[in-house]
Amino acid sequence: MAILGKTNYLEIVRATDYGLLLEGGHLGHILLPNKFMPKDYQHGEKLEVFIYLDTNDEVVATTQTPKIQLGECAFLKCVDMNKTGGFFDWGLPKDLMVPYAEQSYKIYPDLYYTVYMYQDNASKRLVGSIKLSKHLEELNTNFKPQQEVDLMICGKSKLGFKAVINKTHLGLIHHSDVFKPVRLGDNVKGYIKDIREDKKINLCFNLPAAKQQGGLASQILEDLKNNGGESNMTDKSPPTEIYAKWNVSKGSYKKALGSLYKQKLIVINKDKIELAK
Repeated sequence: MAILGKTNYLEIVRATDYGLLLEGGHLGHILLPNKFMPKDYQHGEKLEVFIYLDTNDEVVATTQTPKIQLGECAFLKCVDMNKTGGFFDWGLPKDLMVPYAEQSYKIYPDLYYTVYMYQDNASKRLVGSIKLSKHLEELNTNFKPQQEVDLMICGKSKLGFKAVINKTHLGLIHHSDVFKPVRLGDNVKGYIKDIREDKKINLCFNLPAAKQQGGLASQILEDLKNNGGESNMTDKSPPTEIYAKWNVSKGSYKKALGSLYKQKLIVINKDKIELAK
């Protein structure tokens, strides 16, 4: 069964003067225009196509790859505004409309915004929304602390960066857990840091320090041994430098150093750390 707004694998029914007709189930036969037809094909063969509505609101197939699909978020450029809403470039000839009712703040052409795509119940058209909390869950339903997740950075607040979790939920990465450059629209791996009492989700880019300290401490010791017994990367070094070398937050690095210091394996000076004699 073909799904509007999604990539589908549809069977070729027959060729026409205008292109190939594909079996779309409840959507009927769907036209794949001539310009997207493969050079070689066989009746009954299945093609990978995206299904959407063209400028005449007719269901049509394309082999083009859109920047967003039904039920997903993407960082899209607003290309025009008119009395009905904003229009965004999603990689297909017909721009994706975000109605004014789905805008939580004023948007401007030539700027990028995080857009969620859904199907309007009344018109059956594919439309966008920047009211992410209207379409995505803000309260935890099934995530566990330390679980690895896919994140899309979707916004910024006074507390930190907002992110879409596994395409279904919204969470927050606090500024104290941001130790590398972050840009809106970035797709990155992350972790569930903890679930708050109100069931909102806190995120982080690395596992909690307790899970990292042992391995990180061993790596620091090995690095010192390989570099004359000392390093100028201390607990006062900038977070970006620490992340560039160790791929961890400054907090995790400091705790690993603290663990080594308590074991009397290193000496921490003002401008360097050294292996204990």
